[in-house]
Amino acid sequence: MSEETKKNENQGHEELDLAIPQILPLLPLRNTVIFPQQIIPLQIGREKSLKVIEDALSKNKLIAVVAQKDASVDDPKVDDLYRWATIVHVTKVFKMPDGTQSVIVQGLKRARILDFIQTEPFMKVAVQAMKEEPIEGIDVEAMVVNLRGLFQKAVELAPYLTSEHTVLVMNTEDPGHLADIIAWNLNIPTEEKQEILELVDLRKRLERVTFLLTKELQILELGSKIQSEVQGEISKSQREYYLREQLKAIKRELGEDEDERTTEIKELRKRLEKAKLPEEARKVAQKELDRLSKIPPAAAEYTVSRTYLDWILDLPWSVSTEDNLDINRAKQVLDEDHYNLEKVKKRILEYLAVRQLKADMKGPILCFVGPPGVGKTSLGKSIARAMGRKFVRISLGGVHDEAEIRGHRRTYIGALPGRIIQGLKKAGSNNPVFMLDEIDKVGQDFRGDPSSALLEVLDPEQNSTFSDHYLEVAFDLSKVMFIATGNIAETIQPALRDRMEIIEIPGYTAEDKLNI
Repeated sequence: MSEETKKNENQGHEELDLAIPQILPLLPLRNTVIFPQQIIPLQIGREKSLKVIEDALSKNKLIAVVAQKDASVDDPKVDDLYRWATIVHVTKVFKMPDGTQSVIVQGLKRARILDFIQTEPFMKVAVQAMKEEPIEGIDVEAMVVNLRGLFQKAVELAPYLTSEHTVLVMNTEDPGHLADIIAWNLNIPTEEKQEILELVDLRKRLERVTFLLTKELQILELGSKIQSEVQGEISKSQREYYLREQLKAIKRELGEDEDERTTEIKELRKRLEKAKLPEEARKVAQKELDRLSKIPPAAAEYTVSRTYLDWILDLPWSVSTEDNLDINRAKQVLDEDHYNLEKVKKRILEYLAVRQLKADMKGPILCFVGPPGVGKTSLGKSIARAMGRKFVRISLGGVHDEAEIRGHRRTYIGALPGRIIQGLKKAGSNNPVFMLDEIDKVGQDFRGDPSSALLEVLDPEQNSTFSDHYLEVAFDLSKVMFIATGNIAETIQPALRDRMEIIEIPGYTAEDKLNI
């Protein structure tokens, strides 16, 4: 080791005997945590940072340095900074031709930031310097010996550690300083280095550094093992093949042949190819899938995007059941399920007869009105059975929120499509018999008017492009046969009532009840 290197190390071991004021200029750092007694060069280029150095040089050359929580923030505010800093001494400053400065600083003490005194033209903070009390004990000695042994192993495996680091660690007697030296030399995230800086308790600091060093050593050993396996299988000249084999070896060690996220994206792409979506829906799903592939699985946005794709791909955009328009069979089914109700049965048979003549006819919206228990809901099931369609029922009694019909926008947490889209997904076809039960009991308040939202659903001229707030893609409801039920026709909103054909079902007489 050179004489100059030894001299620098000795300087690093000796704290400068400087009186530390309570208020200091603050220098935010990106991806860097400085520890006491550490000597490190810094590249200074931000305008506020240059003013901090200028202020320090004009006074006692002391500043506080603190790590940013997010390195991408160019002009950090108070909330962007950690609350523990390091008091450093500016030893040398070199001005570069491009206007930036290269500054060499030496760490002195840990410090807690008590308050931010000023933020312009640069930050000044009130700090409390932390004094470390020496500790002794067999447990401390054991941790020190263990740390040195682990660090020696890490030096043998890590390309970024050299034998000079080993000499420095072996010649450091102070346990707290030893922990700091290892922490600043390890290739670990800024957050973990900041955690070590904030540990004033020396025993806890030694324990935490031991944990991080053990973790880093395990990663290095695993990487070395994978490297050996790969190098034994392929030649050095096949670089591309080498990288692929290395990736396979990593996945074998993890016990998985393929990354879950990659598998999930592939499955979604296959589902998108198989799903016969309309052009507009296909473009939206493709765009969302491309976006999903770039989002980290841990992000909250990933779940939101994945749920949205599941809804689009699960909807029966082009799945229809074939109608059974046999009038005789329909009459037989209706007679089996219900006694009397001749007027209602006749109207249903008329509808089926017209469908035989005009297959693309836009169906009427039937509304069964009558007292409870006369068979309005079960009549809808019979119609679905007679036509060979799926049956879906939703109850609108007491519904006050328009979002129950149209869905919530995706910006809301826990957003879902409205009941119409949910019912179609449950049915699994785009032409079910859809019963809107208790339509006369729909409420209205500050959250919206569900009756107004139903106007679009029940209008044959509009419902071919029904837009749910959650999907924001037009869905064709024109093939759906809507049937509404209610007890009193007068309480139904007039505009909504005009869109429906009211069929009154009287209560059963004593004779009807006897026959039933």
